[in-house]
Amino acid sequence: MIENIRLANEGAYDAAGTELKELKKLNFIFGSNGSGKTTISRIVEGTGTFPDCQITWAGGSPLETRVYNKDFVEKHFDAESNIKGIYTFGKNVEVAEKIKTLKVEADAIKAKLGNLRKNLSGDDGISGKKKEREVLAAQLIEDVWVAKKKFDGLDTAFTGLNSNKKNFCERYLTEASSNGATVRDISELREDATTVFSGALTKATVLPDQDGSKITALESSAILKKRIIGKEDVDIAALIEKLGNSDWVQQGRQYFDQLEDQCPFCQQKTDAAFRQSLEAYFDESYVADLAAIDKLLADYTSAARDLLTAYGASEIVESPYLDREAFEKDVAALRLALDSNVEHVTAKRKEPSAQATLIDTDPLLAAVKVHIVTANKKIKANNDTIDNLAARKKELTSQIWKRLLEDTKAIYDKFKSETGGLDKAIKGLEFQIETETKSLSEKQVEIEENERKITSIKPTIDEINKLLGSFGFTNFHLAESSTSGFYEVKRANGSDAKQTLSEGEKSFITFLYFYYLVGGSFSSSGGTNDKVVVFDDPVSSLDADILFIVCNLIKAVVAEMRTGTSPIKQVFVLTHNIYFHKEVTFDKNRRAGKKKDETFWVVRKTSQRSELISFDENPIKSSYELLWKEVRQKPPSDTAIQNVMRRILEHYFKFYGGITPEDIIEKFDGRDKMICNTLLSWVNDGSHFAIDDLHMTCDAGQVERYLNVFQRIFEESEHGGHFKMMMGDDYVALPIASEAEAQQIVVEAAALAANANVATTDSAETMVENTSGGSEGAASNDAP
Repeated sequence: MIENIRLANEGAYDAAGTELKELKKLNFIFGSNGSGKTTISRIVEGTGTFPDCQITWAGGSPLETRVYNKDFVEKHFDAESNIKGIYTFGKNVEVAEKIKTLKVEADAIKAKLGNLRKNLSGDDGISGKKKEREVLAAQLIEDVWVAKKKFDGLDTAFTGLNSNKKNFCERYLTEASSNGATVRDISELREDATTVFSGALTKATVLPDQDGSKITALESSAILKKRIIGKEDVDIAALIEKLGNSDWVQQGRQYFDQLEDQCPFCQQKTDAAFRQSLEAYFDESYVADLAAIDKLLADYTSAARDLLTAYGASEIVESPYLDREAFEKDVAALRLALDSNVEHVTAKRKEPSAQATLIDTDPLLAAVKVHIVTANKKIKANNDTIDNLAARKKELTSQIWKRLLEDTKAIYDKFKSETGGLDKAIKGLEFQIETETKSLSEKQVEIEENERKITSIKPTIDEINKLLGSFGFTNFHLAESSTSGFYEVKRANGSDAKQTLSEGEKSFITFLYFYYLVGGSFSSSGGTNDKVVVFDDPVSSLDADILFIVCNLIKAVVAEMRTGTSPIKQVFVLTHNIYFHKEVTFDKNRRAGKKKDETFWVVRKTSQRSELISFDENPIKSSYELLWKEVRQKPPSDTAIQNVMRRILEHYFKFYGGITPEDIIEKFDGRDKMICNTLLSWVNDGSHFAIDDLHMTCDAGQVERYLNVFQRIFEESEHGGHFKMMMGDDYVALPIASEAEAQQIVVEAAALAANANVATTDSAETMVENTSGGSEGAASNDAP
């Protein structure tokens, strides 16, 4: 069933558009010609392209449509080609019952499918379990997007996803189910990203690793701890040892050679023995030890200078991979230690007998070396990255996603917990829908197979011809064409009648053709498929009698739909004809407003656009219906009932025409004839305004007699069906007159003949003052 129809940018409907909303099984739409009714029927039928118009089907399941409009007439009866045959059921009761049973079973499956789809997607197709999950998914999208903001600077890992929340979340869910990367700190990831995601990567040279082993070896030299003194068995050795001044004596020796025989220490005269004692004390061993100290000092100073120079080289200190500040701090500490050690060795040279203790530079050298090693690791990683850039990018990207997953673990776990049950329910519903859809398809195949056994185009010919004959259309009929599966319209003499049909004849046979198509199909199967039926202005060219027949046939379609077991699931009736609208909408069981299964609409057209307006009750009302309400009133008004009946008769018979009042009056006798003549006096007066002023004093008995005559006028004019419809539950068949009543009528006829003539003359005089009235006044009361 159709729930909503949106119309925009089509026909009389502008870009702003308008809607038929909350549609029911039965929908009445009234509008003038050119207001946009046919646009509605075309959209329902789906003929043409309507990009800005939309139909919303219940449960998202479109049904077949049967649409009667001018396009239908042109397609099937204005074309030169033959008329397509309509397949309807024959008389095989057993197969028909089988089809009926299968249809019930199919409808049960459809109902079950409807409930399943409702649970899955709701009545509107956008709610239900799927909507619940969509809400959770939407929240996850927002939560993950917020978490992503903490990863600014790492956008390269999210390339192609940085401007689309939904796509980003879809990738997030994929990573959540498959990412096995190592969890790393985000600061490390940012550092790696500066290299891996750099747009201008270049290889770097490994920093030279300096060897400090020579320095540490010199620092452990035994000479530093040795007390260097002279030869102990020399005669002056005891004194020097006692005074502990060997270093002072050694320093003074250089002056002894300059003073020849004078002692540089006491200024006394010395002999050759003393010189020999000094030289013997400071023998070759002493001299060798001093030379060792000199060499140690020179080697250590040179090694320290070379090492510090190497560590100060630009290739090292300017390397972007080196922590320069920390490196230079540790180098400075090493320099201080080296300088101090040089001073200690120098002091040892001045005082050879003293022991020298040097600073152990091994840990300082190790600290500096760590910076070089660390930088070289980064350089190697950089070079390896360049050599394996694609793989490294992939690895880093995976690690960044892993970091995001770790940061949002609580959010993801909550989402999985909440959607787990929903996903299971959705999967179960989808499986059931798939299963039931398959069952329905199998059932429909079985229905079609049985339909083909008993369907034929011949029953439709027989039924249409029967109806044509019953309504006086005897000069043409429907016949089976020589082309299989088609019809022809034939005259009684066998000639083709299609091109010579009057508008009324063509309209009626076209409607009957459509009427049987509603219950049939253009193929040998499909007649029992669920469908939506649209009647768009079906009475444009029909006279009054046929209008009522068409109205009754439409009501029959509506009644069948309302049984709940029919394949007809929804009906639309569109018209511009106020009289047809009143007839087709009349429902004696509708007490007020509208029924639960129906809607009322008016297409209102302005100079710029058409608009659809909904009403809580039938908006097309007139004084005509109110007049009938007066007739049904119990008890009727003694003073107003005559004019009420006159206005009804004028309103009704002026519209339908073809009535000869004199013939009707002649069917009455006595007082009834006079009353009939009075009620039909508008025929001569030309306006009901003249008779509105004609009053006769009536008692209860006379009122009843007027009502009887009023009813007989409809019955004698063969419009009793309309009287019965308008009276509804208040309809009572007229009693058969007795012989005594018949005699009384004859007596009254002679006595009242003169009075009837007077009444007619008075009515004619009154009309002179109301020549601007007439049927236009009556019609104006019928505007919606």
